Amino acid sequence: MMNQPPHILIVDDHRDIRDALVKYLEKNGMRATSAANAVAMDAAMKVGQFDLIVLDVMMPGEDGLSVCRRLRAQGAIPILMLTALGDETDRIVGLEVGADDYLPKPFNPRELLARIKAILRRSDRGGVVGGSLAGHRLAFDRWVLDTDRRALTDDDGIEVALTTAEFRLLTVFLERPRFVLSREQLLDLTSGRAAQVFDRTIDNQISRLRRKIEADPAKPVLIATVWGGGYSLAADVSAMP
Repeated sequence: MMNQPPHILIVDDHRDIRDALVKYLEKNGMRATSAANAVAMDAAMKVGQFDLIVLDVMMPGEDGLSVCRRLRAQGAIPILMLTALGDETDRIVGLEVGADDYLPKPFNPRELLARIKAILRRSDRGGVVGGSLAGHRLAFDRWVLDTDRRALTDDDGIEVALTTAEFRLLTVFLERPRFVLSREQLLDLTSGRAAQVFDRTIDNQISRLRRKIEADPAKPVLIATVWGGGYSLAADVSAMP
């Protein structure tokens, strides 16, 4: 049916969290279904269609990181991961395996709702690529990025795999070549959220992206650090046929 509210699948082994989130999301105009583990999630996805998955990291059986990696290999459904408070490793790995965003427990349901809406807005714009870049092949330095296939290829024809977070970050730079972007701007443009004190998410993502596209990641020249300012893509970008 057209114009149905978004359908959210909540995967968490704590029943009180699942039930509370289902009630809260439905109260705020969304549809919600819950699953206690990966097996229940797979069963739900066989019979229903979902717009986003809220996925807990710590679950019995297949954990959330493994589930996220598996789902990302199967398709591009948005994933918001719930991580333990203060466990930066889970958050970093979650982004590496393809999560669109993360939220540490305990969390405010209003913040979860805001994160969900931000992810869905990005999805409505054609995934993580805005209108100006959708459907293009973009050349920069020795690389070509196919935005539809999310494929990054070097001048030898070798394809380099990108996680969702890395792809989103790269497209933000490609939309704004040679423009200095602060950490706060990058976090807002890639995740739709504000930076927290000591939040190193962007720095970690920059480091991972540099390891994939820089000739020498220890001496980066493509993604330049602007001291006191942020980061900038130090290359021209052109559209290819």
